[in-house]
Amino acid sequence: MMNFRFIRRSYNYILWKICPIRNAVYLFRVNYNSSFMKNKENRLLRDSRRTFLMQGSVLTGGYLVQPYSVFENKSLASWTVGQVMEKFIAEVPGAPFRITVDTLKSGNRDMVVSGIVTTMFATIPVIEKAIGLKSNFIIAHEPSYYNHLDETTWLENDEVYKYKADLLKKHNIAIWRNHDYIHRHQPDGVMSGVLADLGWSSKFNPESGKIKLDTGIQLNALIKHLKSKLNINTLRFIGDPDQVCQDVLLMPGASGGRGQIELIGAKKPDVAICGEIQEWETAEYIRDARAKGQKISFIILGHIPSEEAGSAYMVEWIKKNLPDIKATHVPAGNPFSYG
Repeated sequence: MMNFRFIRRSYNYILWKICPIRNAVYLFRVNYNSSFMKNKENRLLRDSRRTFLMQGSVLTGGYLVQPYSVFENKSLASWTVGQVMEKFIAEVPGAPFRITVDTLKSGNRDMVVSGIVTTMFATIPVIEKAIGLKSNFIIAHEPSYYNHLDETTWLENDEVYKYKADLLKKHNIAIWRNHDYIHRHQPDGVMSGVLADLGWSSKFNPESGKIKLDTGIQLNALIKHLKSKLNINTLRFIGDPDQVCQDVLLMPGASGGRGQIELIGAKKPDVAICGEIQEWETAEYIRDARAKGQKISFIILGHIPSEEAGSAYMVEWIKKNLPDIKATHVPAGNPFSYG
């Protein structure tokens, strides 16, 4: 046995001396493998926490719940954009969604959060307000770049887009659109915020999807109530101002003509209230419904006032769940003037 080991060592020594090319290849392979394994270990370490957050979730009663120990005893300095997103998404049934518009529009997940601004639209004035508040994370409900999917290739040479993108980059501000998740949150954060502002939280029936007012209210009085509580200067409506309304169907935002019409047809409210329409759809349906004798009215609030309360709801969620982070609701405001 000893002789065999001696012979093998001698053979390897001779090869080492007389085969420099083979030795060089051998050294390269050793160093490459060592470097590869080291980089792989680093990647695993870097990704392990994010993997744990996603795979360590527990599905309970239809909710995706993150282990509490992941988030407890966090300090302001250690919360990242991605961790804030994950914490909210963990409360949404069926999340994370495979297809969603709720993605980062600027910045990155690893940015440490200095403060959060919530709003309907991340407009340039809202961004400037966030800069003044020293808050580097904006959570917006609607698109930042003027289309539903926030596609920007068609805007690459546009001066307005470039100014906005450069402003965000200069001040290192992240924007996350929270649209699909907040609507699927339990309860729906937008609907809850609007109902609270209107004083209708206790009057809303989740099963019927309608608000049942204790006593009827004339349409003109209802319009005054909506304008006062939602800070609306002017709105549009179809109907008899003296009609008495008791069953109310509230449809914040812009759910589309077909969705609105189907709900109105199924729920048969005295008055339907929405945020936004395409004028050849729901408004024309209501006009024909009234022409055939239905006593139904229709109120169009405007998209922003119909959902802005959801951004205020988000601030309250942050204060409750992430109390170390400064959170401010900055209303986007209505861009329209009326002549």
